[in-house]
This record gives sequence, structure tokens and C-alpha cells, in this order.
Amino acid sequence: MAIVNGVYTWKGCERASRYAFELARKRAAARGGDRQGKVTLVDKANAIRAHDIWTRAFAAVARDFPEIETDHAYVDACCMWMIKNPEWFDVIVTTNLFGDIITDLAAMLQGGMGIAASGNIHPGKTSMFEPIHGSAPKHAGKNVACPLGMITAVSMMLDFLGATSAAARVEGAVSGLLRSGAVPSADARSGIGTCEMGDMIVERLHVARA
Repeated sequence: MAIVNGVYTWKGCERASRYAFELARKRAAARGGDRQGKVTLVDKANAIRAHDIWTRAFAAVARDFPEIETDHAYVDACCMWMIKNPEWFDVIVTTNLFGDIITDLAAMLQGGMGIAASGNIHPGKTSMFEPIHGSAPKHAGKNVACPLGMITAVSMMLDFLGATSAAARVEGAVSGLLRSGAVPSADARSGIGTCEMGDMIVERLHVARA
């Protein structure tokens, strides 16, 4: 027999939910008001009754953000809808375990684990940014790993630090490179070395500055 305890506090659930709503408000403002911000709570409260604390904290925080649309999905339905209609989602707030699963799914939708970035964010304090995929020791030292996930993580870091124009330039360089067709795939099978792909991004940054 095995038993595991999950501990959720009101403070933690409220804090995560508030950050999600603030992020949705920020994203809506960046879009120029052409699309309302939306936060989706993802849990499994129908099977894990302790998740009810997330439901209550989410609802309490939502009252402070009347302009932000709210939605709710159980984690299994969330995975289904993310495949079928990913445009439905704007900001998701969920537990650490479900977030770990959902982000890998979302990474594949955006082009693969090689270009997905992540941030371990502590609002107002020190945060850490890294590629979403973790380590890949089989590619170490071979100059074959795709660096785009790390580069977009730098973009996230710059945005978090308030350097929004620099963040947009980095993200634009990555987006432009992928749209150009010069990179056949965002993984170690692309045929483009790590250093070479990094140089391609630097070149695009120089062109954009000029």
C-alpha cells in the first residue's frame, strides 16, 4: 500500500490565482484590447475533493478582476480541448503536477520540446528561466541540440525584468527564423548545429536593429 499527501494552502492557491489574473490582464493590454483576457482553472475536483480549495480561491480572486473572463476544465478535458482548440486558452492556473503534464502537451503543439521555454517565477523576487524539456545528456557535447528553447527562455526573462522591447526582439528573431523555412525542424535532427542556429538568431537580431 502507498499513500501520498497533497498539501494545498489558501495562501498558495490565492497567490497563484492572482498571478494568473494579473498575467491575463497584462497580456490583454499588450494585445491592444482586441481580445479580452481569460484565465482557466484546471483541476480534478470531481475526483480529488481537496482541489475544492483551488475552486474557492480562484473564485475569490476573480472578483477583483471583473474584466477578465474565467473558465474551468478538469485536467483530462483540458488536454483534449488543448489538442482540438488550443486558441481557447489564454492563461491557465493549475496544480504543479497537472501543470507539468499540460506544459509538455502545449510544447508539442507549438512546434516541439526544442523550442519551448519555461520560467520558475517568484513574483517580485528571484526567478529562474530555462528550456522546458530539462536535460538531454545523449546530445551533450555534440553540437546538435536545438538552442531555441533556451533563447526563448531568455526572452521570457527579459520580459519578466521589464525589458519588454528587448524581449520582443528576441522572440521576433526566433519567430522570423522559424517562418523563413531555414530551419527544417526544431530538434536535434534538423541538420543545423547548436552554434550555427545560435549564429542565425544573432544575425536576425542585427538585421532587426539595423
